[in-house]
Amino acid sequence: MRSTLAQTISRLDIDTRIQYGLMLLFGGLCLLAAAAPLGTLTKAVIVSALFGFTGGLWVSHLVQIIQRAAETGQSEVGQ
Repeated sequence: MRSTLAQTISRLDIDTRIQYGLMLLFGGLCLLAAAAPLGTLTKAVIVSALFGFTGGLWVSHLVQIIQRAAETGQSEVGQ
């Protein structure tokens, strides 16, 4: 049975959905800023800041997943 993208997203917890949404938002804005007719320095600053937000959210998401896995592993070991 194939699941659709909407079903897959609805199974995720709210924190993960928010993080994915923000990553998509900042990543999309980063691409738009890279294509915008701005000065080189302005474009570099805006794209760098947006890419930094995107990368920071990604690292935060990975840390959260690892923490949840560690907590789950600890509770299974304790039983």
